[in-house]
Amino acid sequence: MRLIFAGTPEVAIPALNAIEASGHDLLAVVTRPDARVGRGRKTSRSPVAAWADDRNVEVLTPLKPREPEFLDRLRELAPDCVPVVAYGALVPTSALEIPAHGWVNLHFSLLPAWRGAAPVQHAVWHGDEITGACVFQLEKGLDTGPVYGSLTEAIGPTDTSGDLLGRLADSGAGLLVTVLDAIEAGAARAVPQPDDGISLAPKITVEDAQVRWSEPAFAVDRKIRAMTPAPGAWTLRDGQRVKLGPVRPDPDGPALAPGEVAVERGTVHVGTATMPVRLGEVQPPGKKPMPADAWLRGNPFATGERFQ
Repeated sequence: MRLIFAGTPEVAIPALNAIEASGHDLLAVVTRPDARVGRGRKTSRSPVAAWADDRNVEVLTPLKPREPEFLDRLRELAPDCVPVVAYGALVPTSALEIPAHGWVNLHFSLLPAWRGAAPVQHAVWHGDEITGACVFQLEKGLDTGPVYGSLTEAIGPTDTSGDLLGRLADSGAGLLVTVLDAIEAGAARAVPQPDDGISLAPKITVEDAQVRWSEPAFAVDRKIRAMTPAPGAWTLRDGQRVKLGPVRPDPDGPALAPGEVAVERGTVHVGTATMPVRLGEVQPPGKKPMPADAWLRGNPFATGERFQ
């Protein structure tokens, strides 16, 4: 089939590689416009745009996919289908109707669970044991279209969102190509999503990522893993944000009040509503991540001092 691929971040690259290796014809990619990133605010291409640049594939970067110029170019290219992985913008009906087989989206959950922008983070945060990926037909509603196929993936007790998303991106790439092959062969069948089991996964904000030490240790652990690597879990010390890497609940640790910090034989514990957790990496403001004990050697806590 003649394809245009829509996607933006690094997680979309495995699907692009799988399409490149398939028998389908990639005409162009659609991605978000160049953005200013980092302290120097330098303009940066999206990973999908950079991938396409390296292969001399046409790159379309509409500010919004309803722009007349973009719709005209889409009609000129006349794709049979537009596969989507984490594009990052709502696609209007005027664009959805142009390809003969519409737009098909690789989504990293088992729909109708976790509809929205951050399905993997919410699955980890809420303690799901199983998640997955599915390919569905894009329509006007938020992740509401019928599903062509799915796969499952176990969530391990130490998985971060980054770990899980990496595995789903790799396995989901194969699923996406399988669905595209079936659409081309006329063998694909999309099944409507059930009305029950719906949950929403809105975009995670920096405010969401603040650790609440008044919560039980298992909830602190889940939140930090869900926020790793982005946007990064954090807590406050003396009014400054300190980022935290994954922790480990420790039933044998010292009795501590929520947020209270204790150092024992090189191990840094922080109290929660239940048992304490062991800190792993810490990233103080303006510095690189470092082991928690190394950070505390230069920034010791007074007895009874707490994270906020």
